[in-house]
Amino acid sequence: MPAPTTIAPYGTWPSPITAARVAAGATPMSSLQVGGADGNDIFWLAGRAAEAGRNTLLRHHGAENQELTPAPFNVRTRVHEYGGGAYLVAGDTVYFSHFANNRLYRLAIDDDAAAPVALSQGGAHRFADFVLDRARQRLIGVRELHGEDDGSGHTQPVNTVTAVGFDGAETVLVAGADFYSSPRLAPDGRTLAWLSWDHPRMPWQGTTLWRAAVQDDGTLATPVQVAGGDHESICQPEWSPDGVLHFVSDRSGWWNLYRQRTDDHHIEALCPMEAEFAGPHWTFGNSLYGFRSAGEIICTYIDKGVSRLARLLPASGKLEAIANPYEEIRELRVAPGYVAMLAGSPTIALELARIDFTEEGVEILAQSIDDLPAEADLSVPLNLEFASNGRTAYAFFYPPRNAQVAAPDGEKPPVIVISHGGPTGMTVSTLKLATQFWTSRGFGVLDVNYGGSTGFGRAYRDLLRGQWGIVDVEDCVAGARALVARGLADPERLIIRGGSAGGLTTLCALTFHDVFQLGASYYGVSDLKGLDQDSHKFESHYNAYLIAPQPQAEALYQARSPIHHTDRLTRPMIFFQGLDDKVVPPQQSETMVAALRARGVPVAYVPLEGEGHGFRKGENIVRTLEAELYFYQRMFGLHDGAAPAPVHIDNVPD
Repeated sequence: MPAPTTIAPYGTWPSPITAARVAAGATPMSSLQVGGADGNDIFWLAGRAAEAGRNTLLRHHGAENQELTPAPFNVRTRVHEYGGGAYLVAGDTVYFSHFANNRLYRLAIDDDAAAPVALSQGGAHRFADFVLDRARQRLIGVRELHGEDDGSGHTQPVNTVTAVGFDGAETVLVAGADFYSSPRLAPDGRTLAWLSWDHPRMPWQGTTLWRAAVQDDGTLATPVQVAGGDHESICQPEWSPDGVLHFVSDRSGWWNLYRQRTDDHHIEALCPMEAEFAGPHWTFGNSLYGFRSAGEIICTYIDKGVSRLARLLPASGKLEAIANPYEEIRELRVAPGYVAMLAGSPTIALELARIDFTEEGVEILAQSIDDLPAEADLSVPLNLEFASNGRTAYAFFYPPRNAQVAAPDGEKPPVIVISHGGPTGMTVSTLKLATQFWTSRGFGVLDVNYGGSTGFGRAYRDLLRGQWGIVDVEDCVAGARALVARGLADPERLIIRGGSAGGLTTLCALTFHDVFQLGASYYGVSDLKGLDQDSHKFESHYNAYLIAPQPQAEALYQARSPIHHTDRLTRPMIFFQGLDDKVVPPQQSETMVAALRARGVPVAYVPLEGEGHGFRKGENIVRTLEAELYFYQRMFGLHDGAAPAPVHIDNVPD
C-alpha cells in the first residue's frame, strides 16, 4: 500500500465516506424466504431510505431481481412493535401486511398484471408470522388486537394465534397467553406447533413450545406442551419434511438444536456444543437453520461472536463445516438444492448470497452497498477479549484507517465506544459504512459485546439480570481503559455513544464514571420508571428482569436513572430523538437536555419528526451523522466553528 500523502490530526481526516453515502449506500435487507412456483426463487425485503424507509418485497428470479410491491405498498408489521414476519411466500402467491392500514394482501407472483388483493380488515388488527393452511384456504399467524380494555380501565393489545380465511373471516385458535410466535403447520396439515410466553418474562428468558392436532372443523384439539417453561428459551420450531418437530433450546446453557422423537416423544439433542444456533426473539420470522432433506440440516451457529455455516446429520450428530467467506450469517433459508443467506464480514457489507450444493463458490444476488470504499480505506476490526470486574468481556476494535492520511507521529486517536441496543442484543463485525464513516476520519471505534449480550451462552446473557446500568457500563469503561493501556487510544479523548438501551449505558457511563469526555445518545433511556410507564406491551415488564420486580425496583430506579443525577453529569452530550418513538418516548431525552441546559453543560438536541425508534429516512441519517461529527470536533477543538454549524450547541458560543 502506498504511503499516505497527507498528515492531519486524528478526527480531522478528509474521507470519501460521506454521511450521504452512509444513508444512501446501505440498503437494509431482511426477512429472507425461498420458494415460488418451482422453489428456485429467493425473496427478501429491502428498505428504501429515500422513500421514508418503505419496505419493498424483492424476488430473485432467473438471473434478475424484481420488485413485487412498488409504492405505496410498505411490507411491514408492528406486532410487538418490532415487527418482522410481514410476508409469506406460498407457491406462486405471496401474502403480506401493508404497514399503512395493517391489512393483509394476496398477490399472484407470476402475473405481471395482477394487483394486491386485500384479505383482512386491518385497522386495529395487526398480523405477523403467517403460515398457509392450504387445505382450509386460510392463513394462520399471530394477531395483535389493539384498543381492547384489559379490565383495569387501560387498553392493552391482545395477542392470539388466529386464522384468517381467504374470505376475510378471522378465527382465534389459541388465546390466553400474553404473547405468541412461530405458528408452524406440519407438512400434512394435521398438527400445529407454536410458542407462547407470559409477563414478566421476555422470550429469551422462558418460552413454551406447544403442539395440537388440527380438527376437521379447523379448530385445535387440547394443546400438549412439548418443551420450555419459565426458565428455558425455545426458538424457531420447524417441521422436517417427514413431520418431525425440531426446535432450538437453551436448556443446556446454549441455544442448541433438538427434536421430538415421533416414537416416544422424547426430546433429543442433535449436536450438543457451546455455541448458539439461535438468537433472541426481537422480531418474527427469524431463521438460522433449515432442511435440505429429512436427514440433513443446514445451519449456522455463533462461536465467540463469529457465525459458522455447517451441515448437520441428525442421525449421527455429525457437524460438517461449509466453506464460505462470512463472519456473520444473519438469516438462512434452505431449498433442496441450495442455501440462501443474508451475510457479511469485516470487508463484506451485508449481502444476499446463494451457495449451490453441487458447485463450489458463492453467488452474490444482491448487496446492501453497491459502491464499497476501497479496501485500503477499510478498518478491519480486532476481536478483543479484556478483563472487566473479574470477568471476561468482548469487543471489536476498529483502528483509524485511511489510505491517504496519517496522523502526526506520537498522536493517539480519539476513540468512540459503542454500546449496542437491546440490551439483549449483539454487535457483529459485518462491514458497516456507519462505522467506517468514523474510522476513515481518524476515530477509533470500540464496539462492545458487554455482559448481557447474546452469542456467548445463557450465563453470559444473564450477567445483566438485575444489573442493567452496572455490568454493561463496567464493560464499556473497562474496554476503553484496555485500549488506553495498550496504547491504542487517547485517554483525554474518549467518547461513548449508544442507541435505545445503549443510550442508557452511555448516559450511566457519563453520569457515574469519569472515563469518557463526550457522549451521544440516540433515543436513549434516561428514566427507568418512565420506561415502565410509557413502554409498549412487549417490553412493559422487561425491567423486572433487568433491574428488579416492583416494588423492590423503586430504589434501584432512582439510583440508576441518569435523569435523577444530572448534577453529576458534567460532560458535553448530543441527543437524537424520533418524535414518534413509542419505545422510548421523546420526553426522556427532552428532560435530560433541559437539565443540562439549565446547568450550563454544553448540549445539543436534534428532534426528528416522522421518526420512531430508529431512523429510516435518508435525510435524517445524513443530518444526525453530520451533527454528531461536528459536535465531537467542536468539543475537542478540531473545528473552528467558522463554517455553518449543522447543529446548535447550547452553552457554547457560536
